[in-house]
Amino acid sequence: MEFTACKGLHGEITIPGDKSISHRAVMFGALSEGTTEVTNFLQGADCLSTIACFRAMGIDIENTKERILIHGKGLHGLSAPTCTLDTGNSGTTTRLISGILAGQSFPVTLNGDASIQKRPMRRIMEPLQMMGADITSVKGNDCAPLSIQPAKLHGIHYTSKVASAQVKSAILLAGLYADGQTSVTEPVLSRNHSELMLNYFGATVKSEGTTATILPQPKLTGQKVCVPGDISSAAYFIAAACIVPNSELLIQNVGINPTRDGIIRVAKEMGADITFLNAVTDRGEPTADLLVRSSTLHGITIGGEIIPTLIDELPIIAIMAAFADGTTIIKDAAELKVKESDRIAVMTDNLSRMGCDITATDDGMIITGGKPLHGAVIDSHLDHRIAMSFAIASLASEGTTTIQGEECVNISYPTFYEDLNRLKQ
Repeated sequence: MEFTACKGLHGEITIPGDKSISHRAVMFGALSEGTTEVTNFLQGADCLSTIACFRAMGIDIENTKERILIHGKGLHGLSAPTCTLDTGNSGTTTRLISGILAGQSFPVTLNGDASIQKRPMRRIMEPLQMMGADITSVKGNDCAPLSIQPAKLHGIHYTSKVASAQVKSAILLAGLYADGQTSVTEPVLSRNHSELMLNYFGATVKSEGTTATILPQPKLTGQKVCVPGDISSAAYFIAAACIVPNSELLIQNVGINPTRDGIIRVAKEMGADITFLNAVTDRGEPTADLLVRSSTLHGITIGGEIIPTLIDELPIIAIMAAFADGTTIIKDAAELKVKESDRIAVMTDNLSRMGCDITATDDGMIITGGKPLHGAVIDSHLDHRIAMSFAIASLASEGTTTIQGEECVNISYPTFYEDLNRLKQ
């Protein structure tokens, strides 16, 4: 697909539902008694993989696009699937569902696509094994496919080496089935959607500092969930409005949970013109409309405790840095190497092709912005966040940019290109 520069972006846009919250609504609804109704659910491939996995375990899930109805069967209501559970491209599905499966009375094999089969699973296998789970890597390489056999779980306190909501959530979900309380301490706080939503569904989860603790064997009850717009998807339009001259966008109903809002804090520190409107909080999840205007950006240093709040947004932040005056340093982000692609290597390669002064480091990138970028052939490596980032870069670059594998945006934002084209002037 080819992309060219535009003269400005104007209008209003409503971002599809948050991917993290959509995943969790299906999982927790399936483990609840009664029906859970989810509106503004993200109809992306990753979240549909979660639905498919729970359907394969006997949960009736109605998907009418306008809403999802999950007819839960309680904590012990799942049944053995007749084949391998396929998590597709979804790391969230793979890691979180492993915590749930560790406490079941039936064996299961869990697998995903070629990308999932390269992503590290030792980070969840180790704590789950400490809880008594029988979970192994079929190929012995600490990656999927995973074999999970029935086992009796006991509560533990786990100190995680990484600030990862997927690791934390896998342990807390296994804690639902343990014989005592389970707690997780992270080096810095990762996104807390699991803690907020588990409490909403009737579990007892307490958070203190960077430690989350769950009590075992609750009765979860089906609820109504209205999913806020995904800030990770909104990030592309925040960046676009900043770097394309003569732009003004109103991005509506965006989730601004403080464990996820690093993109806004970084953008503002770089000089972005962002105004919050209509800010509200519903069941612990704050949302707001974001008014974003063309901005003069400058380089900054990004690292430390803010990284877990914007790890998925670092590719688009790198694009903003390429159009900013001065040097931006991204550090403490080695986690980028084990995402859907090695995002450090892929961003460095592709931005270099466009004429950007960028250097890869072991844990991030050094980007000296301000040079005009030009069109190039971009290899997305079938990574949705790479494809979307370079679609935005093309809007303020000379010539034509061709993105290979552009269809991978279906993983998290199926209507991305349509929404973007509608806003171009």
